[in-house]
Amino acid sequence: MPQRNLQKVQKHISKKRGAIGAMHENSRDAQRLRRAGARDERLIKHAANVDKGRRPYLDRIHYFHDAVQTVESPLSDAELADMVTKCINRDEEELAQLQQERRKGRPPIRREEALTQRTQTEEKEFKTGFWMPDMSDEDVLVALKAWNGQWSGLSPLKFIRLTQAGVKQSSSFPPKSIS
Repeated sequence: MPQRNLQKVQKHISKKRGAIGAMHENSRDAQRLRRAGARDERLIKHAANVDKGRRPYLDRIHYFHDAVQTVESPLSDAELADMVTKCINRDEEELAQLQQERRKGRPPIRREEALTQRTQTEEKEFKTGFWMPDMSDEDVLVALKAWNGQWSGLSPLKFIRLTQAGVKQSSSFPPKSIS
């Protein structure tokens, strides 16, 4: 999608004038090209920010997608809580390896800090309500197994917030702070 505005403007100007490089730097057409380029850059930055914000949720759903491939029946609340705990601690082995490789007295590397921070954030979220697909529903389980891996493919799924105490409440897609 990005770059389309710039390409349209370039195509229109080249049809009208011929070579794009032969125009004056402050002409109307040159200004149109600069505006189209700036608009495309803004769109690219915005798309990158949106993708960055969605990445933790997509990683989480990918984990659940892989975990339910062998599951045949809907999960109970205890099984959901167990799966959430496994999801939170999914990078525990890598974290232990990174800590073991680090020399004594050295600060942690960025990957180690990122994994620790993600784990702590998800543990806090689990106390208040962990956002996840409702895998206790048969239809959601089937849809999650058939998920294509794209953000747009998550809209038909039903989501819940599950707390450590075992309380389930329905949630919305896309996730908001506490929905």
